Amino acid sequence: MPDNESQNRRIYVGLQEGVCAVSGQGETWICGDVTPLAHAAARLTASPVVGGRAYLAAYEAGVYRTDDGGQTWRHLDAYPSDYAHSVQADASDQGKVYVGSEPASIYSSSDGGDTWEECTGFTAVPESSQWGFHAPTRDSHVRDLRAAPHDSSYLYAAIEEGGMVRSQDGGTTWKQLPGIHDDVHCIALSGARPKSLYVATSRAPYRTDDEGDNWEVISDGVDGRYALHIAAAPDDADLVLLTASGNSRRENPQFYRSTDGGRNWKLIESVGQDEDMVVSFDWDLQSPGTVYAGKEPGQIFCSRNHGETWRQLPVSLPKLAVGAMAVASA
Repeated sequence: MPDNESQNRRIYVGLQEGVCAVSGQGETWICGDVTPLAHAAARLTASPVVGGRAYLAAYEAGVYRTDDGGQTWRHLDAYPSDYAHSVQADASDQGKVYVGSEPASIYSSSDGGDTWEECTGFTAVPESSQWGFHAPTRDSHVRDLRAAPHDSSYLYAAIEEGGMVRSQDGGTTWKQLPGIHDDVHCIALSGARPKSLYVATSRAPYRTDDEGDNWEVISDGVDGRYALHIAAAPDDADLVLLTASGNSRRENPQFYRSTDGGRNWKLIESVGQDEDMVVSFDWDLQSPGTVYAGKEPGQIFCSRNHGETWRQLPVSLPKLAVGAMAVASA
């Protein structure tokens, strides 16, 4: 396993009003300039095949791309919607990227975002007529979008509110996955067990071991039904991190760790209590035991032992919630 202490890393960080890149190694980290955004950062994805490239979904401000490691970001004007809630770069095609929008729909680009087309098979699923949202001024939207680590043609979309939808052919055709709460926030997959997924919903965290055909609630030990963010270690599918709170207002947020696939959870007391909520986290694929977590006050913490112990990175960020993260090689 690579020694993460001696390897440069770049963390793309999405804030409430901007995006930046934090880079470094060991005890030496530098925060780059913050690029202002017209709306908050929703999701980030780093290209696994193009160095220095990452994409940002910025809610009502569309999609952005960087090709210089986060120094500058370009708004992708050709993207056909103002809404971008989620984004996923393809691991096998340097130009392929998917974006989840509102009303719930998915767009794809094969040239890095210069041109786009809608994945019409997504809204063609019969259940799409039942998708909606609890706020009358909003529509259903694709809150998260993930590709399976073993095969990027396997795509999973989390709809808020509409449940889970799966494609096994790169987004051409889709299938609604039954048996899960319809208000879905986050999807997690691990290369260690590709058929297993973890999902955070407003009711509870869920798990499936058959690509979403069957689900089980995994909330034992979680004090708060409202699951916000979830992520499994890339080298151990049973090692899972979770942020949950009491309700949509994020009251009493807690940060949890499970070593048995979410069947039991233990509170991480050193990070993410009360107003210091952990909002996002991302595993380092080049050093699988390493994970970074962003907090509400704008701090970043790191664990190099699968989330057992944590330390704060020596960087100063604006005191705005770290709402999205993506880890890449510098």
